[in-house]
Amino acid sequence: MSADFNVKTLLTHFENLIGSFVENKIGIDKNFLTHKLASDLKANLTELYSAKKLLLAGIGNQLLVNHNKFVRSDKIYWLDRAHDDFFENSFLDVIDEFVLHLNRTCYTGITGYEFHYALYETGSFYKKHLDQFRNDESRAYTMIMYLNAAWKEGDGGELCIHHKDHLQTISPLHGKCVFFKSNEIEHEVLVTHQPRLSITGWLKTD
Repeated sequence: MSADFNVKTLLTHFENLIGSFVENKIGIDKNFLTHKLASDLKANLTELYSAKKLLLAGIGNQLLVNHNKFVRSDKIYWLDRAHDDFFENSFLDVIDEFVLHLNRTCYTGITGYEFHYALYETGSFYKKHLDQFRNDESRAYTMIMYLNAAWKEGDGGELCIHHKDHLQTISPLHGKCVFFKSNEIEHEVLVTHQPRLSITGWLKTD
């Protein structure tokens, strides 16, 4: 693990995320990613975007994929240790530690995960949806980490959570992590007025 990480500090952020999830069904930690790592990941994503390596995101999994810009208009790039990128691997090191902690303390039985960069260009959005596929129930928990250091009110792109009795909007601020059950929480990304960068992924069970 990178020297940028302190295990004790990581555990504090893990507990913040889990504690708020248990209390409200939506876990939030404002500094899950260090400012430095979030900035380095943002630089990676910006470079990939400039090199036109991001692909239009689809709806559904590989068996039932559909590209519909009226539902979803972000662009993505899957993270993979095979890329041998220091900052991607540093991020995945954090996720490995979180999964170990989650399984050890909450007995969640997570056996894998998948994450991708996501970039919402100005005017982009993602309509209300669930993150679990109809033909695949392996996604257990959704995690979203934001990479927007200069975000301010009015820039749009908030995550809107559809609770049964109210809406909750979450600003996509740099380093913040949001955590919830993939098969329970309907959510959407509101129209963004500035380019919006994040890492989104799912903790999975067999």
